Amino acid sequence: MSESANNTWAFADLSPEDGLDIDQIFGSAPAADHNPFDTPPAEHPAPAEVTPPTEPQPAPVALPQENPIAAAFTQKAVETTQKGLLEKPPVFYHKGAREVIEDASITFEELRIQKSADFADLEEGKFVSWTMDYCGIRKEVKDPKGTTIQSMKETMERSREFLEALKKAKDKNPDCFVKPRVVMKTKGVAAYKGHFSTVEDARASDKIICLIPARDGQVYELCKTAMGEFLAPKHNIVEFPSIRAGFTPALPRIPRSLLEQVIAFFRSFLQEQGSYEALALIYWDTALQNFFAYIPQQEVGREHIQADLRSCPYDDDPRYIRYADIHSHHCMEAYFSAVDDQDERETGLYLVVGQLDRFYPALEARFFCGDSFIPLDPADIVEGLSPAFPTEWSRAVIIAPTRTHFRGERLSTEGIT
Repeated sequence: MSESANNTWAFADLSPEDGLDIDQIFGSAPAADHNPFDTPPAEHPAPAEVTPPTEPQPAPVALPQENPIAAAFTQKAVETTQKGLLEKPPVFYHKGAREVIEDASITFEELRIQKSADFADLEEGKFVSWTMDYCGIRKEVKDPKGTTIQSMKETMERSREFLEALKKAKDKNPDCFVKPRVVMKTKGVAAYKGHFSTVEDARASDKIICLIPARDGQVYELCKTAMGEFLAPKHNIVEFPSIRAGFTPALPRIPRSLLEQVIAFFRSFLQEQGSYEALALIYWDTALQNFFAYIPQQEVGREHIQADLRSCPYDDDPRYIRYADIHSHHCMEAYFSAVDDQDERETGLYLVVGQLDRFYPALEARFFCGDSFIPLDPADIVEGLSPAFPTEWSRAVIIAPTRTHFRGERLSTEGIT
């Protein structure tokens, strides 16, 4: 067989008539040329759909339950703190100055007037606004003239917002700050006003409004205008601080036992043939630190006393201080007569005792200063005149309501049960 015959298809010249069916032997040939002796390609199954694994979910964590007992104690502590704060006075705070507001029943406007004497920037009320800062909460004062400091403080303290803030606050005893703020400034507000000792000095000044004290005790306002000068009494002087007349003792109060000795002395002049007045002087011994009574030489009658103080050994000795004069009106009312007004014109304390024929006599007190007599409560200078009593006594008394009914045409409150 030649070499070329070995390289050709051996059954190329065979036909179906020769009895050989090539398709039967080797199977049907593909439409494309294909070597039947090639290794058939491996069949790859379609990939199965894979579900991604789900991430494990953490188990739910139970929230800690609030201890009801601890919560009750916390609430009780807050309520107790709140009650204590109700009694704590508010604090005025301005430009670094702090001062406890003793009388919180005043309005914010009244406080401004009080403080304008020390802080010139508060003189003009229309330029001043107010806030109340309390436990981290700030509230604007909408009506300074009609709102009292105490009412606004109590409103804040009773609010839910304040209670929540108090629970969270580290300071359980916060101050309630009352703060003014100047919302507008105008140059020369204080430049047009001035205080002067005479009208002449006021006229010579460049001030438009001048305040001048006068001999009659009034303060006058001189107002310069293009029309001329107006001069009239000034009644509401916000430029000056509010002052109330009174007496502030520098010494202890007079012992009641000493007063009782003096009253017993006065009662000795209640006689059948006539009753007489008498005089006693109360001194303070600075060395022994006590009060004592001195009875000067005196000539007395039913309505007069003529005392000779020239022989008194205490008035010229700096060790002693004459503290009070006491005289009696025997069985008459306790009052200061016109004669007393003429005699008691030295700065000091004066008392008069009347109705000595009664178990409890009457007692009046006053002091003289400048050119005025100012009444005093005797309990301010004598101890034991207003003794306290157990509070349970008051709880034992019930005041019945008043009931009225008509009996014919007359109104009666008798016999109503």
